Amino acid sequence: MIWTTLTTWAHIVGAPVHLRRTPPIAFAVGTWLNLFNHGDALLAGAWILRLAAKLALNYLTPFVVSNVGLLARQRK
Repeated sequence: MIWTTLTTWAHIVGAPVHLRRTPPIAFAVGTWLNLFNHGDALLAGAWILRLAAKLALNYLTPFVVSNVGLLARQRK
């Protein structure tokens, strides 16, 4: 049952119509979050692994949130 649910979610999230919307949203919001939260470190050139992980999470988080919203809408 869980496998069926995950497969269904993957088909919804991976649909081309949705992939044209969610990555641009994640890019715009993630860029804003990175500049707002870590702009000083980026300008200072303090590139460390921990900062890179935070930057990646700032892009991943809005991507996940937009997809969760998409899946919640599908369950109606």
